[in-house]
Amino acid sequence: MSAPANLTDCYTEELSDLWSANDQMEKVVRDLAEKAGDQKLADRLSRSADGIQKHTETIRKLLEECGEDEKEHCKGMEGLVKEARKHALDADIEDDDVRDVVIIAQYQRMCHYGICGFGTAKAFAEALGKSDHVAKLDKITGSIYDADENMSDLAERSANLEAR
Repeated sequence: MSAPANLTDCYTEELSDLWSANDQMEKVVRDLAEKAGDQKLADRLSRSADGIQKHTETIRKLLEECGEDEKEHCKGMEGLVKEARKHALDADIEDDDVRDVVIIAQYQRMCHYGICGFGTAKAFAEALGKSDHVAKLDKITGSIYDADENMSDLAERSANLEAR
């Protein structure tokens, strides 16, 4: 993609970056779910991956409405995915409870990246007067906040206590 010339370009670039970020995150979250020792954690991660997939469909539709249909490779999420694989999937962690704590930490890092990206896209959509886009992006951002909070609750109630 070329350098943005206006706010519309900034908006569509943000959406295309989020599309790539979501594709990358969805794959690693499914892998994290398979590796989780705690069934509640595995179930939450699987549901989250399904939600990410739905968010990606919304992003694609928003981009289509803007006359765009390409994603731009997100290097930020690429780095977060590499970290998740290194620390949670590929690491030789023998204790399932310890691995679950690491999985939660890596998942939350990716969530926070998503909150930032979707919040930025929402701000751009607001400035562009795209109220229908704002509502959809706000719903996605809220969903990511909820997923992050639910994961924190799970960590505080069980995983961190077990990993001592």
